Amino acid sequence: MLATAVVAAVTTPVLLLSVTPALADTAPSGASRTQGQGDRGKPSVEELEKAAEKAQKAYDDAVAADRAARDIVDAALSDEAPLAVAAATARKEAAAAATAKESADKTLADATAARAALPETATDDEKAAADQAVTDAEGAARSAADTKAAADTKATTAGRAADDARVAAVREYSKVRDALKKALAEKKAADKALADAREEGEPELPGCDLENRLLTVVTGLPSKIVAGSTTDFSLRVTNGTDKTLDKVSSRVYFHATDKTGYNVIDDAFHVQWSTAASPGWKNTQGNSVRSLGALKAGTHTDVKLRLKVDATAPAGIGLAFVGGDYVNDDETCGGNMSTEHDFELLAATGDTGNADGGGDGDDTTPGTSTPGTPETEPQGATSTTPVASSTAAAGTTTTLTPTGALASTGSPSALPQLTAAAATATVLGAAVVLTARRRRADSA
Repeated sequence: MLATAVVAAVTTPVLLLSVTPALADTAPSGASRTQGQGDRGKPSVEELEKAAEKAQKAYDDAVAADRAARDIVDAALSDEAPLAVAAATARKEAAAAATAKESADKTLADATAARAALPETATDDEKAAADQAVTDAEGAARSAADTKAAADTKATTAGRAADDARVAAVREYSKVRDALKKALAEKKAADKALADAREEGEPELPGCDLENRLLTVVTGLPSKIVAGSTTDFSLRVTNGTDKTLDKVSSRVYFHATDKTGYNVIDDAFHVQWSTAASPGWKNTQGNSVRSLGALKAGTHTDVKLRLKVDATAPAGIGLAFVGGDYVNDDETCGGNMSTEHDFELLAATGDTGNADGGGDGDDTTPGTSTPGTPETEPQGATSTTPVASSTAAAGTTTTLTPTGALASTGSPSALPQLTAAAATATVLGAAVVLTARRRRADSA
């Protein structure tokens, strides 16, 4: 009976909640959250916050009550419980009484058998002694039987009392768990109502795919760059998706340190850009080339880039991060993670001319803007022909990667620290895309 009751109570599909109905009543239900609001409509965020706090408090109280009730039921189910100890003692007494009765019954049987076995020649004294032995054995047997009956009754009563206490404890614990389940449900409902209210005013914005098929490949960036030099290279942005991307942007970010790996010298790097549609050299803004315009499915656009390094920059190592992103008219957006290109920075040696023969970076072709000219937004040109790779100037060390593969420079000792320090740049495109998407939603 006890095992059945314990299993039934413990396996009841209830979870956690309040200790008493009064405790359960402290948890705010859906009805209580809206009661008395009349024509005011939905509850305010502040009201829902208070309801969520109240539900959390009720749940915390229910959890504490559950722990306390668990201790009680564990104690009740223990063999050390007072009623359990009393029942065990009564069972031992009943067992001893049963043994005594068996002994008395055997004595009676032996006495009876002995009297029956007296020969015909037995004297009157022998017969009287045998009769007396049977009489004494019969009395002892009756007394042992009475003692056993009383011990059995006591053991049964004590056992039932112990079992009833255990079943009662399990049932009470089941009620506590029912209350805990209710409190948990109330808490979840209050939390959800608050979360829904907070998000209700937020515009539905499409997500951005940070690893899609908008590809960016750098070409012509050397593995060694001299401080004070100017290096021309290019970036190809390819739409590998099956639809037109309305506004495509690219970005380039240079991060470098001196040879210690700890002194950052990013400010020594200056990048300009140019496209076929907007051929003048223009300064990047926040490491970003402005919108390259629309890019049809399967096509690409090429961006010419020019890197200038301050002549005062110390020798060191660096990483170039390149990437791209897009924002469509339907407010979908996406981008690719940045590609890393490592390089060695050499100190200026006196001749700080163009590292790739492209001039000092301040010259512009006729009809183009100067480096200081305010940036204009080009209409990105598309083509199917790769941009021509730059040619290294005499007297400079320039390793080109015309296939778009990253230059191989080995791994300078401080490169791991440099990579870790520049990790934020890998999500730069995502931040810009999300910002642009938010602004579009706000202006709608």
